Amino acid sequence: MATVSVSGETFEAGASILHPKNYHALNFAKSFNLTIQTPSLDSDSSFGIWDGHNFLFKTLDLDFKFPFFHKILSLANSFLMFFRYGFSLFRMTNFVEADVYLWLLQTTVDNFLKYYESFESRPVFETVDEMLTWAGLYNLTTRTLEEELLDAGLSPLLIQELVTADSCWKYMHFSCGEYIYLLQVITRVNYGQSVSISGLAGAVSLAGAGDGLWSIEGGNWQIAAGLINSSHVELHLQEEIESISYLGDHYELNSTNGNSYPCEVTVIATPLDEQNISFTPSISIPNRSLHHTHATFVRGFLNPAYFGVSTASEIPTLVGTIESHDLPFSSISVLKQHSEKDATYKIFSRKPMADALLDRIFSIRMETLRINWGAYPHYNAPERFAPFVLDGQHLYYVNAFENAASTMETSAVAAENIARLILSRSSGKTKSSSSNLKTSTSNTYDRHSDL
Repeated sequence: MATVSVSGETFEAGASILHPKNYHALNFAKSFNLTIQTPSLDSDSSFGIWDGHNFLFKTLDLDFKFPFFHKILSLANSFLMFFRYGFSLFRMTNFVEADVYLWLLQTTVDNFLKYYESFESRPVFETVDEMLTWAGLYNLTTRTLEEELLDAGLSPLLIQELVTADSCWKYMHFSCGEYIYLLQVITRVNYGQSVSISGLAGAVSLAGAGDGLWSIEGGNWQIAAGLINSSHVELHLQEEIESISYLGDHYELNSTNGNSYPCEVTVIATPLDEQNISFTPSISIPNRSLHHTHATFVRGFLNPAYFGVSTASEIPTLVGTIESHDLPFSSISVLKQHSEKDATYKIFSRKPMADALLDRIFSIRMETLRINWGAYPHYNAPERFAPFVLDGQHLYYVNAFENAASTMETSAVAAENIARLILSRSSGKTKSSSSNLKTSTSNTYDRHSDL
């Protein structure tokens, strides 16, 4: 949830959009009196799919001042999409979200909503496998997204172009239904990977692009800051834990600063894949590599020759790409338009963007910032999961759930289960919900706010 400043403007590097069914995030926003905003639809926005040489597809982009003409443009873009991809667009909608009611638990989103049921009907889970199986989601982690989409009747063309490109919703002028919106946060941008990711991670990526997306005015980082401040914890910044030892009745955590901390319960809430922490006794978890996201922010002028067009105005405001080893980036999008040619852009890529490459993409660069982080696991179906309880005692691992899907909301769902697991195991009740936890199901904003 890092932010960057480009030419005096603040932009989020990642985690910039939330789904309307992210009930934990909604509850946090309400609790901290944060202002929710829905990104506006720019009248001059457009979308294109680039193959490294030419644009395979571009939406129409005409600047009309009257709503009636925008409706005509939306209809025209809809026909263009349908002409290229056919009925697969409608089949894609059915794969992701058939209905929003809990009694229709045949789709990914509906099944995920089970994690918001009352504690009386929802057990506490010691393993990710149990948690996914209970919600009817486990099988999606055993097959790739491509296999699931082909079985759902999608055409290979749609899968290779739209599903592996990013059709961010604010760049689309369509009005013919949810199926367009479900193309928005797609695998190459959302997870930086192809349709070979697991079906569950892919479905979460697709479902997370539905209608009603929102963010926090001033940045989603305020949610994390609010949680830290409200928990009244003692932060130890610029200090890393290098060893965790179980001493029979407590854990001893030793830091790189030479400090030692005794703890009755230890919760690890960071991926262990790139951490060098020594455990005594040792623990065993499946090998997992993190996928690094490279976000490059550039204020400058795009070079039309690089994209095979004559003028910069022919380049869409969002450029998505197909899956190809020859393509150096996943997407380029406009964050802020300063003048006709001058804009601040955000580039997602799997590798660092070298200056020489950026000088080919841009004819003028006035400012460049780079961020690189291990954003999520490298998904590889069938997935294998680390347990929530790493040692059979009280050493807990929130990030075990990330092999299923990695979002702000899924992390909150996993963390809630860990909190319940700590209480239930401490009281000797691992198979049922803890009796001292309150629930509130009458309002989706207030679901389990005590946790």
